[in-house]
Amino acid sequence: MSRKNLGAKPYLFPMPVMIIGTYDADGNPNAMNAAWGGIVGRDEIIVDLGEHKTTENIAVKKAFTISIADAAHVVPCDYVGMVSGKKEPDKMKKSGFTVTKSEFVDAPVINELPLALECELIEIIGGNKYLGRIKNVSADESILDGDGNVTLEKFFPIIYDTAGKNYYKLGEKVGKAWDAGSALK
Repeated sequence: MSRKNLGAKPYLFPMPVMIIGTYDADGNPNAMNAAWGGIVGRDEIIVDLGEHKTTENIAVKKAFTISIADAAHVVPCDYVGMVSGKKEPDKMKKSGFTVTKSEFVDAPVINELPLALECELIEIIGGNKYLGRIKNVSADESILDGDGNVTLEKFFPIIYDTAGKNYYKLGEKVGKAWDAGSALK
């Protein structure tokens, strides 16, 4: 194997496509597309968001949802990342997304996306990193297995390719965790 140094880049693969949902002070829903973030504890998640209508809403409501983008909704998921809620007041309507208020936090759950993490704001770090506590995970029954767990055999999240600026659907199962390595024992 021959390696080439690429410099400091945000090349962590796979990178989930997260749709951040918020309400503004008047209760209007908004959403944005974000790829830079991840789980940082058993019930904590962090997202790096910059300055957006969504971040203003998080500061006001102290809550947000993170819906995981899926292959069936790549177009509206990309749209909410391309268009600013500050410039387009009908952004959610134009995306085709509808929402239901979370039972756990003051933020919208996007009905069309089958998996949502419902979060309360813990802290804003460095002005643009939003640390949240996951209060609930809601999942559409269509992506659950017989035991009530999310299964990637029914749920098809997309990932963001930072290098190529593309979206990809996750692939096939290649092994069982906590089992595949047993072959080396």
